[in-house]
Amino acid sequence: MFNEESVLPLLADRLRRVLDDLGEPYEVVAVDDGSSDATPAILAGLRTQWPQLRVIRLRRNSGHQAALVAGLFRADGDFVASIDADLQDPPEVIVDMLRLARTESLDIVYGVRSDRSTDSVFKRWTAGGYYRMMRRLAGNSIPAQAGDFRLLSRSTVEALRGLPEQRLVLRLVVPWLGFPSGEVGYVRQERAAGSTKYPLSRMIRLATDSVTSFSAAPLRLATWLGAFGVVLCGLLLVAAFVAYLLDATVAGWASLYVVVLFLGAVQLLCLGLLGEYVARIYTAVQGRPAYFIAADSAEAVEFSRHGGGSASTGGRTGTLTGPEKSLDPATTAAASRADR
Repeated sequence: MFNEESVLPLLADRLRRVLDDLGEPYEVVAVDDGSSDATPAILAGLRTQWPQLRVIRLRRNSGHQAALVAGLFRADGDFVASIDADLQDPPEVIVDMLRLARTESLDIVYGVRSDRSTDSVFKRWTAGGYYRMMRRLAGNSIPAQAGDFRLLSRSTVEALRGLPEQRLVLRLVVPWLGFPSGEVGYVRQERAAGSTKYPLSRMIRLATDSVTSFSAAPLRLATWLGAFGVVLCGLLLVAAFVAYLLDATVAGWASLYVVVLFLGAVQLLCLGLLGEYVARIYTAVQGRPAYFIAADSAEAVEFSRHGGGSASTGGRTGTLTGPEKSLDPATTAAASRADR
């Protein structure tokens, strides 16, 4: 969640009713992605009335995928469902996901948007184009119209944790794992309150990250464009030589101008595509975490039991980073919980 103060009471009411009716132990991991409004205060108030609510606050706005990864990697359940706070994905579907996973022994259950009539025409058109492109580049294992509303088993989460990538695009990586999966269809609803936090610029960024992190097709496109440019220049050279032999040469500034522009455009496009991959290599070499945990309510409670400082006073929860593959205090605490 990011700046979702207006929708949080509605989310808590619907989600709690759904999970309480399951009759099983659960926790709700609310990842606050560096909100600047009243979201942290509202979450703190909800925790006093909802003991199963666990709040993780990131130090800065790290992005949608990073916040999802932070929640997945710190959740303790045998099954973990991820859902956005805007209530466009109905929490009631989680019950169907869990039932299907247990009935058919599935590790992954995708929430598939069977009806997106509440979205704008532009949103439906761009989303359809994105999924068609991803299925063409990464294979048909990617479910069409399946976003980040999904249920994962503990083994799936641990498999994701073991991947070396710092910045995961979950809607591509999860199908790539190849674990047994199923789908549950639902009608996508209108945002319950507030405004969208996923404008066109972020959708373009997601598409770019999806392509460059999961496929070498753009590099091959650059190669084919370069080859096409070479062939075209060769044909133009032959045409110019024939015209010279026939004594039909004229001042060819227009054709020369077009050729120079075309070659320049191809070269710049190829450099741009190569730059995207070089940038990802540079980011991987740096090894910077995708997010920093500022506070975790569960860790703060456990730490206080051992006589330690709180997160707000610079205790151990203030220095945690993701994707948490090292033996930091968060991993140690999780292991101690498992041992108990």
